[in-house]
Amino acid sequence: MRRNVIETVLGGVVLVAAGVFLAFAYKSADLRKVQGYEVTANFSSITGLQNGSDVRISGVKVGNVVGLTLDPKSFQAVVRLAIDNTVKLPKDTAAVIASESLLGGKFLSLEPGGDPDMIKPNGRIEFTQSTPGLEQLLGQVIFSLQSMGKSGDANSNAGAQPPKL
Repeated sequence: MRRNVIETVLGGVVLVAAGVFLAFAYKSADLRKVQGYEVTANFSSITGLQNGSDVRISGVKVGNVVGLTLDPKSFQAVVRLAIDNTVKLPKDTAAVIASESLLGGKFLSLEPGGDPDMIKPNGRIEFTQSTPGLEQLLGQVIFSLQSMGKSGDANSNAGAQPPKL
């Protein structure tokens, strides 16, 4: 009987410790939904960006992505953002899709400009930049290496005599 009481108490301690870890993880992850005004931004590619992705300025979370749609006329991705009411964005703010890490997810980084006029609620961020995908970057590296190899071959043959017939 004594063994059952010890196992029950130990199980309770484990459950309490797990609850404390979950509460800490939730609080430190900053998963709160930002309430604020909405703005939109158009991108040529939003690969990896999802509903709920962070919107950050200088690494500080100031909003969330709340919608992703396709503009049927321009075939660009339209991203709707909820920005905290305490943050006012200049009209020349730029939006850039950035990676958290090499294998991590994507977030939207805002780079405020110096315009004295601010973007109004339901306004639009004009300056956007999509990040190239990993496949595109690898393709560019391979193409550059091939180009360097061909130009190296041409330079090494520059001083050689033509074959005699």
